[in-house]
Amino acid sequence: MNQKSKLIQDIVHSVLLIAGLISVASAVGYLFRNMGFPETNVVIVYILFVLLSARLTQGYIYGILASITATFAFNYFFTVPHFTFSVDDPNYIITFIIMTMTSIVTSALTSKVKQDAIEAKEREIETKALYRLTNHLTDASNMHEIASISISIISDIISCKAACLCIDENGFPEQSFIQQVSHNKQSYISVENIVQIKHRIEDLRMGYDIGVEFYDWPIYGQESILGVMRIPKENAEILKESQARLLRTMIESIALAMDRFRQAEQRMKSKEEMVQERYRGNLLRAISHDLRTPLSGIMGTSEMLMDMIKNDDPRYELAKGIYTDADWLRSLVENILNLTRLQEGRLVLNKQMEAVEEIIGGAINHIYRRSPEYEISVNVPEELLLIPMDAKLVEQVIINLLDNAIKHTLPQNEILILVEDEKELNQVAFSIIDSGEGFVTDDLPNIFQMFYTSNTRRADVKHGIGLGLTICEAIVKAHGGKIEACNRTDTAGATIKFILPTKEEKNE
Repeated sequence: MNQKSKLIQDIVHSVLLIAGLISVASAVGYLFRNMGFPETNVVIVYILFVLLSARLTQGYIYGILASITATFAFNYFFTVPHFTFSVDDPNYIITFIIMTMTSIVTSALTSKVKQDAIEAKEREIETKALYRLTNHLTDASNMHEIASISISIISDIISCKAACLCIDENGFPEQSFIQQVSHNKQSYISVENIVQIKHRIEDLRMGYDIGVEFYDWPIYGQESILGVMRIPKENAEILKESQARLLRTMIESIALAMDRFRQAEQRMKSKEEMVQERYRGNLLRAISHDLRTPLSGIMGTSEMLMDMIKNDDPRYELAKGIYTDADWLRSLVENILNLTRLQEGRLVLNKQMEAVEEIIGGAINHIYRRSPEYEISVNVPEELLLIPMDAKLVEQVIINLLDNAIKHTLPQNEILILVEDEKELNQVAFSIIDSGEGFVTDDLPNIFQMFYTSNTRRADVKHGIGLGLTICEAIVKAHGGKIEACNRTDTAGATIKFILPTKEEKNE
C-alpha cells in the first residue's frame, strides 16, 4: 500500500512539474512576442523547457508528455487563430510535427543520459558497499560476528534496522537473532517459533518470505541454508529495485563468507577426528600387541595342564575353562588388530585362486578346537570351486560368522554352511545358517556397525564388543563382494550371507 501511494505521488508530482514548466515557457514566449522576437525563438523556448522537464522527471514517458503538451501550448497561444487548437496556415502543421519530433528526440536523449548517470551512480554505490562488506567480513572469526558485521553495514546502506538469524549445522534456526537497534548498538532477540521459521524458509517459493514483522531473505550456502537476513516490513515494502538488487548481492557475499567459515570449521573438526582416530588406533594396537604374548602363554600352559590331567579330574575342567577364556580373548585381540589395519588402510589383500572346501575346512577346524560340542553341517557343490581371494582373511570371515552363530545357538541345534555357485552372475554365495533366536527386527539395519551388539543373546554366552561382523563386512567389500543378514522363514534362526566374485576385476 505504501509503495502504491508513493507511485501515485510521484506521478502527480511529475505531471504538475511539467504543467508548471510549460506554463513558464508560455509566459516567456509571450514576453518574446511582445518584444518583437520571431516565433522560432518561442519554439526554442518550448524545446528548452521540454529538456528541463526530461531532466527533472523520471522516465521517457514524461519527456514525451512534455513534448506533446508544449506543441499544443504553442498552437493554443501563438498561432492564428489564438486561444484555439485550429490552424489557419497549413505550414504550421509542418512546424508542429518538427517541433514535436525535435522535443521528443532531445528529451529522450536527455532522459537516457540522466538514466545512465543514475545507473552509474548506483553501480558506484553498490561497488563501494560490497567492498566495504567484503573487507569487514575478512576479519570475522565466527558466524555471529559475520552476522553482526552484515547487519551493521546493511542497516547503514538501506537505512533500516536489519537483523540476521543464524542456522546451525543441523539445519535448525538458533533460539535468538541479532538486530541493529541503533547506529552503534545491536541486541539479541528471542525467536518464538524456530520450527515455523524453518518450515517457511524450506518451503519458500520466491526470493523472500513475508512475515508479520520482517521480510526474510534466506542465506544459501553450497549445501544448506546458513542463515536468514531479516529486513523490517515497513522498510522492505518501499525498497527500490536498485536497493533490492544490492541487498541480494550483499546476501550472496555474506553466504560466501559463512560458507567459507563453515567449511573451515568442518575441516578442522575432521582433522581433530582423524587425530583422535589415529591416537585410538595406536592405543588399541599397542594394547592388543601387549595382550597377545601373555594370552599365548596362558593358552599354552593351560593346554599342557589339560594333557597332564585326566578328563574326569575336576582340575581338567578348570584348565579347560582357562584355555577357552584365553582363546576367546585372543580372538578378540585379533579382531581389534584387524580393525585398526582396516581403518588405516594397511590391510593388503593377497589374492590367490583358492579352493572353497579348504577355506571352509580350515575355519571349521578352528571352531572345533574352541567349541567341540557343536556340530556344523556343510553343503557345497560337488565340482571344485576356485575363487580369487585372500585365504587367511576369508577364513577369518567364516570363523567370525560361525562364532556369531554359536553365540546364538544351543549345542544340540543345527548350524549349516551352505555354498551356492551362481555361475550366471559370476559369483559364489556363502550362507551361515543357525537355529538360534534370530535377529530382532530393529537390530538388522545396525548389526554391521562398529561396536553394535544385540541384547538377544543367551545369558550363558560371553558378549563381544561388536567388531566381528564389522570386520567381516570390510573384508568382503575389499574383495568386491557384499554381505547381508536376515532371519530364517522356515524356522527360528538367522542367516548371514556373503557373496564373492569368481572373476578378478581388471582396472582398465
